[in-house]
Amino acid sequence: MHNNNKATLYILDDNEQYAELLKEFAEQASWRAEFETNVVSFLTKEFPTCDALVLDLVMPNFDGIEVIRMLADRGQHCPLILVSGFDKKVLHSAEQLAKAHDIEVLATLTKPIEMSSFVQLLDRVAINIQQPKLPKTIKHQYSAGDIEAGIRNHELMLHYQPQICLTTNKVNSVEALVRWQHPTDGLVYPDQFIGVVEKHSLIDLLTQEILNISVRESSEMLRSNIDISLSINVSADNIIALSLPEQLKALTDKNHLAPSNLTLELTESAVMGELTSSLDVLNRLRMKGFQLSIDDFGTGYSSLQQLYQAPFNELKIDRQFVANMLFDEEAMIIVKICIMLGKMLNMSIVAEGVENLETLHQLQRLGCNYAQGYAIAKPMPATELIQWAKHWK
Repeated sequence: MHNNNKATLYILDDNEQYAELLKEFAEQASWRAEFETNVVSFLTKEFPTCDALVLDLVMPNFDGIEVIRMLADRGQHCPLILVSGFDKKVLHSAEQLAKAHDIEVLATLTKPIEMSSFVQLLDRVAINIQQPKLPKTIKHQYSAGDIEAGIRNHELMLHYQPQICLTTNKVNSVEALVRWQHPTDGLVYPDQFIGVVEKHSLIDLLTQEILNISVRESSEMLRSNIDISLSINVSADNIIALSLPEQLKALTDKNHLAPSNLTLELTESAVMGELTSSLDVLNRLRMKGFQLSIDDFGTGYSSLQQLYQAPFNELKIDRQFVANMLFDEEAMIIVKICIMLGKMLNMSIVAEGVENLETLHQLQRLGCNYAQGYAIAKPMPATELIQWAKHWK
């Protein structure tokens, strides 16, 4: 916020009359507003301090896409309101580009802009700007040695996030999500150590520990009369190990767990590494009774090829489509197509990232089988899950 607590809006549009009109309406909405019609001039002077930048995508000499790239290159991450009269598809793709550059997109507007909608948008943005911002936490960097020692010392733990059946509302399964209970730093989330694990070839060690914990705790759930399936994420390195099917079968037999109660979740890219070995292992896993889920479906480069070649029996719709489906028409279309495709291939369909009841109910109407997300429950330790499941209705 700037100047007498007014939010500041900067408008970059080659049409001077249009820019002036936007400025006038912004000022009526109690914003301080400035505009520039010359992109070269805008890019060659010091970047203005502002709370939001209205950026027209279609401009002569320099277009809005180039402006986004140059802002990102300079580390200037002012939140954007993207505007275009050209093509909704381009507008949508430009939004994805900005987000990939870690630039927040407040809204996308199609020309001609409905000025009442523009003012309502500014009112919402102004309220958000006034909210106090939490300081960014600095993530600790852990070495491969630290992480390996943590795994071998059994410092890993699992939190489980439930999946419910959208027909019966019963808990169907849980996904095991790894955490590191660090002796001095407390609970460490996987984004702080998985990258190092993969880079330093510790993924087999990590996966083995996760499997041991999850199968053991799944047996404890069964003893508490919580009969639900278990999903575990596995990597490309895991599924080219030819001994994996036998190791998993021995582990489930030891813990009196039926293989059909264990689902292995793989991303599309995991299958593509060494295709021959992957298909060998995946088919043998299925023949031993284990379930296979294709995770983050729709985000890889060969989704349909995976469905055709590998023996998956579950399809997990990626959370970015699910989270945006209510207000993004293209995300909704992709969700609908995933559900239709899964049904035609006789696969179970799971939507992950379900954050609100409205999304949950829409997925029910679309015929999705299962849902997972904070609208149902957050991930929790096994002891909490047992109590939660007993009271779930």
